[in-house]
Amino acid sequence: MSSLLRPLTRSPRRFRSTLPLAAIGLFSTLCLAIPAHAAANEEAVPSPEALAQLELRASQASPREQCFLYTELVHSMTIKAGQELSDGDTDQAAVTLKQVNRYAHLIHLNLARDTKRLKDAQVLMHRTTYRLGQYLHLVSGDDQKTVQNTLKQLDQVNDELLTQVFKH
Repeated sequence: MSSLLRPLTRSPRRFRSTLPLAAIGLFSTLCLAIPAHAAANEEAVPSPEALAQLELRASQASPREQCFLYTELVHSMTIKAGQELSDGDTDQAAVTLKQVNRYAHLIHLNLARDTKRLKDAQVLMHRTTYRLGQYLHLVSGDDQKTVQNTLKQLDQVNDELLTQVFKH
């Protein structure tokens, strides 16, 4: 019986020396990963020129590519609207959100066509709806209703994109 207990008494000694090393490794990994994750979530607000160029590319693209390009445009416009909301420019944010609604409607119309990069469009739309949901907390009153309506439409488009992804 003492031979059965002997291996159990030795293993805690072995783990005692490796536990601090594992903790240090885990801690340093987390410290390095947190700033990288935070930087990945912060996206630059697109310039008006970049938005105009993206809108032109989307409108002139082949029908297969329009769905993804309009999704990129919706994402960029949502970032712009969020910046406007955080700056307190709710009137301009409302105008931007109306444009987002228009582009979301174009995504809905182009979804029936044979689409390219459908999964990419769905993932980007999911990120966009999540971001817009966060912006909902920045506003109140009538502005909140505008953001909620836009979020509702984008959620519907996201659901349609997801359905199309599973069909293909």
